Amino acid sequence: MSALRIFFLSPKKLGFHFLLAATVFVIICVGALFALDIYTRNGTERMMPNFIGMDSQELLNNEDYIMVISDYLFDKKTLPGIVLKQDPHVGEMVKKGRKVYLTVASSTPPKVIMPQLEDVSLRQAEIMLKAIGLELGSVIYKPSPYENAVLEQLYKGRPIYSGTEISAGETVTLVVGKNPEELSNEIENETNE
Repeated sequence: MSALRIFFLSPKKLGFHFLLAATVFVIICVGALFALDIYTRNGTERMMPNFIGMDSQELLNNEDYIMVISDYLFDKKTLPGIVLKQDPHVGEMVKKGRKVYLTVASSTPPKVIMPQLEDVSLRQAEIMLKAIGLELGSVIYKPSPYENAVLEQLYKGRPIYSGTEISAGETVTLVVGKNPEELSNEIENETNE
């Protein structure tokens, strides 16, 4: 027992220095964990409230969270400045002072590039218009050997060429080919009624 006691308790022995280093290491680790717990405010989480549908200008003065407008989207049905999306999402557990990224309704629609619709089927043209945010207006049928193919694309009654910038949400009229016999039969049926 005395040999073991001499090995660990004598300042000139290796065991003493090993025990001292291990004790200091444990004290530093425990202190770091306590400091980290205090710094990160562990256990102070709260549920993320719902900001969707609120005015973004009023939210910018929020004292509990840091509001950041990260994106704008155009939505015809929503007033400009209204929050459309938020991140973190509603119900997530977050801490006070957390950044909340907002997507807000824009007052001006984005510009899109008019696609080339001529020589494309009516169905395909409709899909292409919807994909970029344009709407299909009226369809005008014109006698043509190219059944159901788009012959012209019109915007506000005038031809619009592919590559032209146009506001999203606008309406485009298409002139579509139809078999001359079917077209004349439809016109006769309309006049008989």
